[in-house]
Amino acid sequence: MMKNFRKKIKPISVFVLVLMVMMTVPVHSVLAAMIETETVVELDRVLQTRAYLNEFIARQDVQTLLNAQGIDPAEAKARVNSLTDDEVIKIADRIEQLPAGGNGFLGFLLVLALIVFLVLVITDLTGVTDVFPFVKSQR
Repeated sequence: MMKNFRKKIKPISVFVLVLMVMMTVPVHSVLAAMIETETVVELDRVLQTRAYLNEFIARQDVQTLLNAQGIDPAEAKARVNSLTDDEVIKIADRIEQLPAGGNGFLGFLLVLALIVFLVLVITDLTGVTDVFPFVKSQR
């Protein structure tokens, strides 16, 4: 009779043993907290900025310039992906501030040429130089 009892109780004792082991194992609780709106907005901005930089590097004209400088576009993309969030935002802001079409140097060159021309015309008028034949000093 005892053997019969032991056979019937064995599955229950195994279940109780497993249950007791599971109760003694530490359980990690999940901590939930509120997320501030600024954090979500900043995360969205960083994600959009990374996408913008990846699209910028994927442009054909940018890849041509990278190749001309000896930089592999795939490596440049990998480096952009490894940047921190602050670095990504700073680079994107610098790209946005650059003049479109490189007019910065062209404008500087035009202003410099105008200044040189005016100085030469003034010196021709005062009789110090004789560079331009169309400027005649009326004496």
